[in-house]
Amino acid sequence: MSKQANSLSVVVPVHNEAGNVALLHGKISDVMCNMSLEYEVVYVDDGSTDGSLAVLEEIAATDPHVRVVELSRNFGQTAALAAGVAYSRGEVLALLDADLQNDPADIPRLLAKLEEGYDLVSGWRRKRRGEAWPRCLLSRLANALAARLTGIKVHDLGCTLKVYRRAVFAHLPLYGEMHRFIVAYAALAGARIAEVEVGHHPRHAGRSHYGLDRTLRVLLDLLLVKFYAGFATRPQQLLGLPGLLALALGLIFLPLALLLALLGGGRQRGRWIDIGLLGAGGCCGWGLLSLQLAVLAEMLMRTYHESQKKRPYVVRCLVAGTERSECW
Repeated sequence: MSKQANSLSVVVPVHNEAGNVALLHGKISDVMCNMSLEYEVVYVDDGSTDGSLAVLEEIAATDPHVRVVELSRNFGQTAALAAGVAYSRGEVLALLDADLQNDPADIPRLLAKLEEGYDLVSGWRRKRRGEAWPRCLLSRLANALAARLTGIKVHDLGCTLKVYRRAVFAHLPLYGEMHRFIVAYAALAGARIAEVEVGHHPRHAGRSHYGLDRTLRVLLDLLLVKFYAGFATRPQQLLGLPGLLALALGLIFLPLALLLALLGGGRQRGRWIDIGLLGAGGCCGWGLLSLQLAVLAEMLMRTYHESQKKRPYVVRCLVAGTERSECW
């Protein structure tokens, strides 16, 4: 059982949500006032151009629990979340969107689940409101594919509403658009994951920042997640094994084609020699190229880990005698 957290940071990335943030903050404040723990709300203005920053500054001027982080331009949701986490101070982090589709009233239930001994609790938007059916269908298919490829039994990887123990973020790559796969990366690091059904509401004001093209980007990011899951510390096996197979096929193909050429005659002989040379040359060339790429990938991965002193393991806790030190 993990120790109970004493402080909470609610991190909210904001991009052109001037019509939502005041009402959202009222809802967050109502929830936090009924909870017996220290809290702060960190809003990250991600290059808004609609006056969202002015509204956030007014909120910060009247509420000492609020901190506003202004980014120099629009960097995207993943970068905004990373900035919010970096400038937060709570032992536990709660993340949610600023569009009022996530309900702050669900935060206490996620925290209660976290105290059961989990490291991360993710929201599940089982009944999604205010979204067109093609987008909902594609989202469900993408989530099902992600669950199948990663082996993580979570229904809704894309739900921003989640709570985490701060130590989880020490093992998460937050760049690009990887916020969609925070749960997957945390699970790969050994985090104990739970999922809680949460409410989902139509957008109150403004317009959605996501289109159907987002699903295609999710599929590309999913390939990277799969690579991390299976080959992050041994990339040579991803390219090296197919390269060896292709090289072996090339070495087998040439003498086989020459043998068939000897058994044939006339045009057949020349045709088999041409096929043998082309087939063997193609397989051997592709095999040698794959082996070279495998060596380069291994060198790059070793440089990545060693230059940043990354370790191939995560320590959850240390036990010495009767003392237990939580590292996670």
